[in-house]
Amino acid sequence: MLLLAVMFGLSIPVTKLGLATMPPLTLTALRFAVAVPLLFLFMVGRQRLPWRAFPSVAMLGILGIGIGQVTQTLGVVGTSASVGTIITATIPIFVVIFAALRLKQRVSARQALGLLAAFAGIALVASGDGGEAVTGSETTAIGVGLMLFSALAVGFYFVWSVELSNTYDTATVAAWSTFFGFVVLLPWAAWEMSRVSFGVTAEAVGAAVYLGVVVTAAGLFLWVHLLRIAPARTAASVQYFQPVVGIAASSVMFGDKLGFLFMAGVILVLAGLALSMTSRREAAASTTPPDTAVRPRD
Repeated sequence: MLLLAVMFGLSIPVTKLGLATMPPLTLTALRFAVAVPLLFLFMVGRQRLPWRAFPSVAMLGILGIGIGQVTQTLGVVGTSASVGTIITATIPIFVVIFAALRLKQRVSARQALGLLAAFAGIALVASGDGGEAVTGSETTAIGVGLMLFSALAVGFYFVWSVELSNTYDTATVAAWSTFFGFVVLLPWAAWEMSRVSFGVTAEAVGAAVYLGVVVTAAGLFLWVHLLRIAPARTAASVQYFQPVVGIAASSVMFGDKLGFLFMAGVILVLAGLALSMTSRREAAASTTPPDTAVRPRD
């Protein structure tokens, strides 16, 4: 669990590092060029995906990768690593909302309070008091908006993934959906590369390899293993450690200054996250962390 928290918590700071020398769409494409072959290896020997499922899985990949991950990377450009990390931590809260709408899971009064606390925390985090980088970019309204839109898209992606994984094998859905999202992303990355001059640096390649191998592929493997050996509520605690790791790494890597309002916002977001996971069933739906695929079938 601690290893996963470190792996996922470093995701936004490492993305920020890669964006210093490589444009966002190109970095995202390189990341999934690394991840897709590994995910297909992960599905060897598992259930094959029937033809009738391909349209839904393709749309799932377009939503999760072509929209969710792309807007996340673009949002990181316009936020400090600390602000991006804490906004990304709200994905499970959006999962609770969409699970209530699509999976008919009840939202309790405590969960509703958690949602309000989390969004109040986001407002404080985005206020500009703290989370600003000494050596990086300023946090802008557009950057915060893109990060929130990404969290919204990825939250819906996870809920839809749960629906599909109740019918088809989880690893198979993860591999094919990631592949389709990657295919849709390629033309945009090619367009970006034709218009933006950049050098291929060790930092950018290392960031893409880390995000593709450690966060996307290895993260999925360890997450599936964790859910098989630990109760869902215990596994969900990874969500609380992840932003702590990300914020600490951002402070060290980029000199992000953590002001009073920023830390108050972090506390509200984490409290909202804790309140949103009040039952075992809802915790299971909201435990899939950012940048992984889908949870295993029960």
